[in-house]
Amino acid sequence: MLATLPPRQSRSNNPRHTLYPKNVATSATTDHVLARSKATPSLLADYATLFKLRVSAMVVITAGAGFYLGSLDSGISPFHVGLIKAIGGIAVVTCGSAALNQALERKTDHLMRRTSRRPMAAGRISLPHGLILGFAAIFLGSLYLAVATNLLTGTLTLLTAILYVGIYTPLKRFTVINTFIGAFPGALPPLIGWTAARGIIEWPGVALFAILFVWQFPHFMAIGWLYREDYARAGIRLTPTQPDALYAARSTVIQSLFYAILMIPVSLWPTWLGVTGIPYAVAAAILSIGYLYYTIRFARIVRDPLSEVSRRYARDLLRASVIYLPLLMAALMLNAKGRLLF
Repeated sequence: MLATLPPRQSRSNNPRHTLYPKNVATSATTDHVLARSKATPSLLADYATLFKLRVSAMVVITAGAGFYLGSLDSGISPFHVGLIKAIGGIAVVTCGSAALNQALERKTDHLMRRTSRRPMAAGRISLPHGLILGFAAIFLGSLYLAVATNLLTGTLTLLTAILYVGIYTPLKRFTVINTFIGAFPGALPPLIGWTAARGIIEWPGVALFAILFVWQFPHFMAIGWLYREDYARAGIRLTPTQPDALYAARSTVIQSLFYAILMIPVSLWPTWLGVTGIPYAVAAAILSIGYLYYTIRFARIVRDPLSEVSRRYARDLLRASVIYLPLLMAALMLNAKGRLLF
């Protein structure tokens, strides 16, 4: 083979015979650099991921709903500077909690396909960088809420961050009970919004907490089943990641159905407390029955837990859950205090 190659000098003198022409090499190098620059997110994009802006937005919305309802219960308009102060402080603490969560889970995130490109998992944001941002946001945000709203709101917000980062996040590697524990900080935002408006914990605020608490279980079970292989690879303990697929499917379905059924009376609790009127109750009943329908449909995963169809049922339930909650919150706010506003 070597004997058939053209002489070395002729190859170098004739651009057509050059093995790696200079212009082609330069182009390839340039394309590689451009590809890497496009693939590497900007620092701003990394911060958006670090702070989990989509999840944080949902927290802010539910907290805002609590503030709105609490303000109406006080007989005042919810649209005043207090709303901006409360939402701003809650948003800062939420972003800080997300940053510390990713700091603790950077190694497990690196093992999962859907999270391996997160900034701390990929090494684009260093551990000290993430820790400083997270601790500063939680401390300053909680302190601001204690001063700008009331001490109870600042304390509850700080407690939520501690439960989420200090207890729920580490437990994910040790026990499936972490889902139950994690539901508490996940359900506190609307109660925090209520206390920001009212200054005390009352049954209507507790009802909002209960709605978020119960809603989370079918939602999280759907996520867990959809990404069970990813979670198992990272060593995260969830009901759907248990080794026996059939047992895992049955346990996942039982929990999902229990909470989806419980969602019906819990969603009606605000009406019983006089926070809303009958129009909300009708809307809540319809929405909750729809949520239960998709959960019952999700129960089909026990037929063939390892099939692609089971993932489709999980995906459908997940979509239903993220549609259900905003619609329920909207109905609550539109029919608050029994006044039909839609």
